[in-house]
Amino acid sequence: MAVKIAQVSPLYESVPPKGYGGTERVASYLTEELVRQGHDVTLFASGDSVTKARLIAACPESLRLNKQCIDQLAHHVLLLERVFREARRFDVIHFHIDYFHFPLSKRHNIPHVTTLHGRLDIPDLVPLYEEFPTMPVVSISNSQRGPLPSLNWQGTVYHGLPHDLYTFHDAPGRYLAFLGRISPEKRVDRAIDIACRAGMAIKIAAKVDPVDRDYFAQKIKPLLKHPLVEYIGEVGEKEKDEFLGNASGLLFPIDWSEPFGLVMIESMACGTPIIAYRRGSVSEVMDDGVTGFIVEDEDSAVEAVGRLGSLNRKRIRSVFEERFSASRMANDYVAIYRQLVKRLAA
Repeated sequence: MAVKIAQVSPLYESVPPKGYGGTERVASYLTEELVRQGHDVTLFASGDSVTKARLIAACPESLRLNKQCIDQLAHHVLLLERVFREARRFDVIHFHIDYFHFPLSKRHNIPHVTTLHGRLDIPDLVPLYEEFPTMPVVSISNSQRGPLPSLNWQGTVYHGLPHDLYTFHDAPGRYLAFLGRISPEKRVDRAIDIACRAGMAIKIAAKVDPVDRDYFAQKIKPLLKHPLVEYIGEVGEKEKDEFLGNASGLLFPIDWSEPFGLVMIESMACGTPIIAYRRGSVSEVMDDGVTGFIVEDEDSAVEAVGRLGSLNRKRIRSVFEERFSASRMANDYVAIYRQLVKRLAA
């Protein structure tokens, strides 16, 4: 039976984003798969979003692209007004905007759930979630729950990608890849060290946020002069397929408890193995010795580079298909939606 669902996305990027943007990308994959499965879906997002769902725009274009935007919060307040104006039309409202809606949701007797896409190890969050202990939330990995285990968790739903978004690449290339965002916790400097010590070229496709520009200029830019290092910059979906698929392996040497790490399953979808540090969700997402190698330090990462060729790229792709498809993600969420609707009706 079809469910009437509202998906509420942040406005910083379009859905899907034109460049980097993990939350908006996941919201897009979920929305389109729910529509494909026959559900009645309304997407609240920026006006430049592209979807087969009904689109209600809270701003004409994504806020990152709007050079005239000074107060991003104002647009999100407008977003909430438009969501709750239509709230009675939906069986369930699925929020991807953290806790912004909590005071309003608390006062409306409508099934809702929030996927928490970000880090929870922030002291400022403790009194907030203590004030809103009944808000139903979903984690994107079990490790994400660690700092706030007592929240009203409805389940863990791992991210998923459309089956045909990336193509399988059977033959590995001759470079290592780093994809994502340049920031201290992502440790692109460590990735460069690993590649150079292993004597292998590394290509870096990464976004630099304004907050990280000084870090990039002072700490990372000097490292890009090494002959084995090539900095490409931010890439879109089409470029990512070739970038990841033609790599010998993906380096994911994070220095923080990453809640999920979408790039890991993007790499798997291409059949490309991963070398990742044992932090955050890595042990949940990866199968050590199958989809790549989970390492403890730089020495073991360098050693793992030499073993990438021993892994079966076809098997890596099959793990992606078995565990990280958009259809599996949507099915998991629909089960949670139905549970919430049933509970409120009881």
